[in-house]
Amino acid sequence: MEILAFGVQADEKPLIEKAFEGHHDVRCLDVFLTEDTAPIAAGYEIVSTSVNADLGNRVLQTLAAGGTHMIAQRSTGFNNIDLQVAERLGLTIARVSYYSPYSVAEFAWTLAMAVNRRIVRASNRTRDFDFRLDGLMGRDLRGRTVGVLGTGKIGEAFTRIAHGFGMRLLGWDVAENPACVELGMKYVAKEELFAEADLISLHVPLLPATQHIIGADALRTMKDDAILVNSSRGGLIDTDALVSELRRGRFAGVGLDVYEAEAGLFFLDKSLEAIEDDTLARLVTFPNVVVTSHQAYYTVDAVGQIIDTTLQNVLDYKEGRRSENVLVPAAPAS
Repeated sequence: MEILAFGVQADEKPLIEKAFEGHHDVRCLDVFLTEDTAPIAAGYEIVSTSVNADLGNRVLQTLAAGGTHMIAQRSTGFNNIDLQVAERLGLTIARVSYYSPYSVAEFAWTLAMAVNRRIVRASNRTRDFDFRLDGLMGRDLRGRTVGVLGTGKIGEAFTRIAHGFGMRLLGWDVAENPACVELGMKYVAKEELFAEADLISLHVPLLPATQHIIGADALRTMKDDAILVNSSRGGLIDTDALVSELRRGRFAGVGLDVYEAEAGLFFLDKSLEAIEDDTLARLVTFPNVVVTSHQAYYTVDAVGQIIDTTLQNVLDYKEGRRSENVLVPAAPAS
């Protein structure tokens, strides 16, 4: 049986083909799953998708009508999937519930250090043989306060690195992580974290309760020279409100690996096109902002784990097994 995989990056393709070898044939496409590309899946029982796939009502209807019965998403997040529609259509939906938390945590720190020490500006200057230091002054992180929103596996890995820097640790989550408490983290209300942290990093999932958790009020509460990093989901930040604060000259730096309107932009080459998203176009012009294209997870270790888990999800489906990775059909109430 051949499986159709949408949104496969060039670096990812040989890893997928090698992992599936001897199990199932896999056809890898670099196009993403959208309403326009969904008809390509006609005749494929199993479809694999990337994090920015459109798995809303219309796409799911098209997939089901074309004979698809199982969707294996190659990501942890699933806010792009209409699970109710999938269940009504009788589709099986599985995701990757775990992969290397270090990939994202380390990248979040890469963004934090890049904006703190003005790495992008310095690199651009030296390419022009401009070796001045004007405007490149950063700050020591030792002794300063870091605020971690979300202290699950990734948040814990981020916190361990912060502890290594010798920072004061503040955390917020629906439940405390004993490992973070052992490192010296103090759990506080969001508002206190926003007000006291010199560096804030987001590691919560995108849910109705966390949509725009960093909104206008939160941004105004933060220190004028705070650093804000988001390597989780773009919808956690109200980007229009963030741009408004940046226009006022606030924040020492902002590092974003995700953007709330990234679908249809990220993972694609738009360099020869006019960008119609005025908010993103404005955002990337600020000298204290670094935007990357959802690459925090993109290490050989993490991608390898994602692919291995995706293969296991497919094998489980074929053998009628259920695992924690299955989102639909929903697990029976206990």
